[in-house]
Amino acid sequence: MPPLKKLHIGMSLAPTWLSGDAWRRPDSGVEGLYGSDLYLDIALRAEQAKLDFAFLPDSLFLNTTLLDSGTGFASLDPTLLLASIARETSRIGLLSTASTTFYPPYIVARQIQSLNWLSNGRAGWNIVTALDGNGNFGLSEMPSPEERYARAAEFTEVVRLLWESYPNEALKLDRESGRFADPSLVKVIDHEGAFFSVKGPLNLPRHGRVPIPLVQAGASDAGRAFAASVADAIFASTPDRSAAGDLRSDLRSRAEARGRRGDDIRLLPGLSLYLAPTRAEAQELFAETNARTSRERCLVTVHEMTGLDLSSWPADRPVRASDLPPPPEKVRSRTHSQLLRRMIERDEPTVEDLLRRPEVIGSAHWLVVGTPADAVAEIRDWATAGAIDGFVAFPGGSVESVRLFLEQVVPELSDLGLFRKDYAGATFFDHLSDN
Repeated sequence: MPPLKKLHIGMSLAPTWLSGDAWRRPDSGVEGLYGSDLYLDIALRAEQAKLDFAFLPDSLFLNTTLLDSGTGFASLDPTLLLASIARETSRIGLLSTASTTFYPPYIVARQIQSLNWLSNGRAGWNIVTALDGNGNFGLSEMPSPEERYARAAEFTEVVRLLWESYPNEALKLDRESGRFADPSLVKVIDHEGAFFSVKGPLNLPRHGRVPIPLVQAGASDAGRAFAASVADAIFASTPDRSAAGDLRSDLRSRAEARGRRGDDIRLLPGLSLYLAPTRAEAQELFAETNARTSRERCLVTVHEMTGLDLSSWPADRPVRASDLPPPPEKVRSRTHSQLLRRMIERDEPTVEDLLRRPEVIGSAHWLVVGTPADAVAEIRDWATAGAIDGFVAFPGGSVESVRLFLEQVVPELSDLGLFRKDYAGATFFDHLSDN
């Protein structure tokens, strides 16, 4: 059997280790949530482990119904936070999130290219169309997925044109002749499209010649089509190996149909990790973290995503495929809804089991609750099966989960030949190209 390709691993800086009741632990460090030191410490540890990138998801709304027991999606601006981290790190990629539904493309082009300069070529853009927040931007309701992705495609084209409008070669900085730049190389883009009218050029030169990696978040049909056309990687929820393998195969086929190589697009699913020295401790950590998860809220989640009302069902009654009504016309996330329905059709869980599944209590991410050795074994299994090109780690339950992942899981993956021992390049794109 040929040697396995090395995995690409990102570390989420969204403080998932503070989710649920984990923020109440004495060592959680929750007081630093709205400063930079908490995140810088994680980014430095991730760089020491030679991870490809640190990643900051983003939401542009505040869910006040969750504030009593958690953050309600409140967070620092990702590009600003990563800019502060850029100065203290030297090799790890920095993946920022910016919405194509709410922002103008000129602003995003400038923000990400600025981060690229500040980090010396380590910036990346996580492209999202957003699921909420329309009321903060003058929209009475969210556009349809089809419209959001049509807008995203044009938005991304404009951003890339702006990045090329002021090429690095135009920057001369010739003291002797007094020539700062060659204006003949700087071009307007004069874009006129269905959603945007942008003249250009960008008021910032491109940093070097290495591309800025584009990562797309989402796995609906429209999202897959968009990712296949532009993304270097896709971040998605894949709660089981089969879902990951199917998504990876589909993305590679779509990319090849567009004239790209299958290897040009990398599937990096989210991996939620509750780690402890023993399995019993890990199970206890998971249970403690989710102890106050509202049963009523979980029932509402199932109803909103499937149309199935389980409020009066006995806890031990199985939920079967035949119980599922037709999908609701509008759901917050089609992908999440489809994953939940798929799990019910496949597993036919009891109501009690269903309400504990990651498709209901979380973001439907791949979940490992166990020891570092358990995590290594599962990651190796998925990699050997060709289901993934890497993953984004979301440690949960405690700061110890973060440390066990970076200090034990990643080194063991390196020893198995599944991950790098050291960086081979200096930019984010270099890391994604490293195999």
